[in-house]
Amino acid sequence: MSVDADQDDRDLEAELASPAAGQFGVPVDAVCVGCGRTRVKRASLEEMDQHPQANPTALEATDCTSFKHVCYGCQTATWWNPVAVLTGLLESDRDRGE
Repeated sequence: MSVDADQDDRDLEAELASPAAGQFGVPVDAVCVGCGRTRVKRASLEEMDQHPQANPTALEATDCTSFKHVCYGCQTATWWNPVAVLTGLLESDRDRGE
């Protein structure tokens, strides 16, 4: 799924703005393999085993591999499985010039 689906009552923009999401990369909704927590994270195309020149808006979560990122619930760096490429947040980043 590459759309920004209604994620219960989560504020995806606030999650993306949090330092816990990371500073650079494509915004994805991902699940921590340690605790099962779902959060917005940023990952580079290379971290998700994609060509560095790939169009992030054309990616599907199923095309992306797991990536390592900090989980504040587990309090460690762990693997995250992408479940959605958040194209709406990606477009918002571009509109703000990030």
